[in-house]
Amino acid sequence: MYLSLVCAFALATSDALTKRALAEGDEYLVAWFRLLFALPVLLILIFFIPVPAVDGLFYRAFAFSLPLEIIALVLYIKALRISPLSLTLPFLSLTPVFLIFFSYFILGEKVSVRGGIGIILLATGGYILNLHEMRNSIFSPFRAIGRERGSVLMIIVAFIYGITSSLGKMAIEHSSPLFFGATYFIVLTVLFGPIALIAGKNKKNFVNRKQYRRLFFPGLFYSVMIVTHMLALGLTNVAYMISVKRTSLIMGVIYGYFLFGEKYLRERLAGAALMLTGFVMIVTA
Repeated sequence: MYLSLVCAFALATSDALTKRALAEGDEYLVAWFRLLFALPVLLILIFFIPVPAVDGLFYRAFAFSLPLEIIALVLYIKALRISPLSLTLPFLSLTPVFLIFFSYFILGEKVSVRGGIGIILLATGGYILNLHEMRNSIFSPFRAIGRERGSVLMIIVAFIYGITSSLGKMAIEHSSPLFFGATYFIVLTVLFGPIALIAGKNKKNFVNRKQYRRLFFPGLFYSVMIVTHMLALGLTNVAYMISVKRTSLIMGVIYGYFLFGEKYLRERLAGAALMLTGFVMIVTA
């Protein structure tokens, strides 16, 4: 439980610091450096993780996940840059909704009544995030989601994570959580490097010495998130661990209010809390 809470805090802090770094940096380079500064920790960890027997399914799931993960990474960082944290991060809780459908087709898993209630709570929470829009019409809060580009991008990220989570679960079943987690992030960092450097060099705000310092701390907290995530997976039920980790959504809303002056704290906390509750009901169903 404590490791999962540390994981949630590290992720929310990394996201907030990443948003701050994005004020002066290119999103491709910021995304890559967040991974890059976490790489030394992963390279050290890999020597202490037992190497399991893997098969063709592991490699296929691993390979299919990586390009989708890169797309999701870019969209995630873009969403953080262009929209408030309180209107982007909560939509990550939609991942299990998409996961329900992909799990059915990829893994043959079906949704329960409890999971269905969770979906309703997620939709309600998404509505409450923009409750102040209801003065125009009852449907305005939903229309506001479509107008907020960062929210739309994060919904797409949640959709992609629904696919990669199913593929990741398959890879874990044919290896181990620690081995998959460490190798996956290492390969992701290596593959994303050339993309970030090519895309970033074409932008005016190329990373300078001052920005390296700004990018170090998002990477540092991201590495803490990865390590605590992998350690927690080995100590507790995966569904409960992920549920506690997603309290980062609530922390992100609070960071948005105090660090970036984002408005409507109460309704966005309420919406994020409902979405988190729905998330928990789905993953623990």
